[in-house]
Amino acid sequence: MHYFKYKKSELYAEDVPVRKIAEKVGTPLYIYSEKTLLRHLQSYQQAFNGYPSTICFALKANSNLAVLRLLAKNGCGADVVSGGELYLAKKAGIPSKKIVYAGVGKTDEEIAAALKARILMFNVESSDELKAIDRVAGKLKVKAPIALRVNPDIDPKTHPYISTGLKKSKFGIPIENALEYYRLARKLNNVEVLGIHKHIGSQITTIKPFIDALKRVILLAHNLREQGIEIWHLDIGGGLGISYKDEEPPLPEDLSRAVLPLLEEGGFNLILEPGRSIAGNAGILVTKVLYLKKNPEKEFVVVDAGMNDLLRPSLYEAFHDVRPVIKNSRKKVLSDIVGPICESGDFLAKDRMINRASQGDLLAVMSAGAYAFTMSSNYNSRPRVAEVLVKGREFFVVKDRESHKDLVRGMKVPKHLT
Repeated sequence: MHYFKYKKSELYAEDVPVRKIAEKVGTPLYIYSEKTLLRHLQSYQQAFNGYPSTICFALKANSNLAVLRLLAKNGCGADVVSGGELYLAKKAGIPSKKIVYAGVGKTDEEIAAALKARILMFNVESSDELKAIDRVAGKLKVKAPIALRVNPDIDPKTHPYISTGLKKSKFGIPIENALEYYRLARKLNNVEVLGIHKHIGSQITTIKPFIDALKRVILLAHNLREQGIEIWHLDIGGGLGISYKDEEPPLPEDLSRAVLPLLEEGGFNLILEPGRSIAGNAGILVTKVLYLKKNPEKEFVVVDAGMNDLLRPSLYEAFHDVRPVIKNSRKKVLSDIVGPICESGDFLAKDRMINRASQGDLLAVMSAGAYAFTMSSNYNSRPRVAEVLVKGREFFVVKDRESHKDLVRGMKVPKHLT
């Protein structure tokens, strides 16, 4: 559920007209609903209440500092995959003991920063990384808390680009080889084995892949304990899907109802890494219609937001519902909604039957709170857009729109070219 609703014929973000925000801040812009973010976080907290668990929001989904601060103040942890995300998590006030660090390419500098921050644990992706963590921890004279990310070879039935638990994936280690990796970890002087991590993919819309993967992980945990390797944390990743179009994904309570009976006798602390399911439907991208073009087959609605602002449709052919900010009764026409970027793949929606747009209309691209601004770029030398957080009848600019001067910040022209 989200709090972007029509009142009469006008779209509101909570209790603020989207039109009013666009007039004040300009377009394109992202708008996030505080009430929606909290509702989705609390649905996880309530679903797993009563079982030892830590909810670690995946910063890759949305790393706006205000969003992170809101989640931190309400008890949320962080799943980070870079030194930058670690910095933002700490800046937002997320406690170190609620931060887990994943990712296949951690540098020595990033490992050292995480060790100095005293995070809960690293989710380790390879034997080379394991040895690197041991080496860096040795230099710092600390013990590095780790889990190994295992690849359970479970098909999550999602887009290939966001499937991460199959044998062909670059992520994790094959579960059938996990025991030898854990034995290696136990021999290292500067590593402390705490858990197992798995993450099979994103935008998963059924419970079965989660359960199939977890059963394999629990079996591994018991085998490790029999070998004298104590496992305390089970990090089951994220990946719970949302409704972009007509999907009916399970809710956190459905996940807990299926997962918790499997953990009754294990005595594990459960870690979850939701991202999209907290932030996805908590945000929209607002864009303005610039021009209309026609060909014999369809109309093109040219808007001021492009693939540099929202990459998912171009990258994944992902569906995002597009709604008028002000409803109208114009004739429906087959349309492509396209941006200003000089690429044929620059589109927000293709082959949509929509009420004919008019120059100056505002359109809302729905379900744009996750993997949206975080994937944006300055391609075509376009400044990144503003971000706004809405709370009830108030709204706050939580990231300023970049200027053209921002495009050259940090650039230098050598003397021989001046």
